[in-house]
Amino acid sequence: MPQQPESTSSTLALSPATLPDPDGNPETGQPPIEHVPQRIPKWLERIELLLRVMLRMYIGLAVCYAPWSPMFWDQNPLFLQFPMLAHFAAHGAVRGIVSGLGLLNLWYALQDVLRHREG
Repeated sequence: MPQQPESTSSTLALSPATLPDPDGNPETGQPPIEHVPQRIPKWLERIELLLRVMLRMYIGLAVCYAPWSPMFWDQNPLFLQFPMLAHFAAHGAVRGIVSGLGLLNLWYALQDVLRHREG
């Protein structure tokens, strides 16, 4: 009967002297490995800024406009299904708060543009 190798082979532990030194080994004369941080290209940063500002402006304008539009606010299926919520949402203060959140989004978009222009 021919002998078959074992399915699990024994692995020998490497001695500490044979392990590679990530900081460089003065005995072998290899220089230490330097990790250079990757730099993001300027064009990619600009595109990301443009998309972020456009998205914030779009959301801000939509949230500012929605409470004052009868189609979006008064005929909302959620408000039609829950009349108490519709009664609460009909108050001018609630509409003003929601519009304020839209203005806040527009403000953040403007700050992003100004901050990137300065720095």
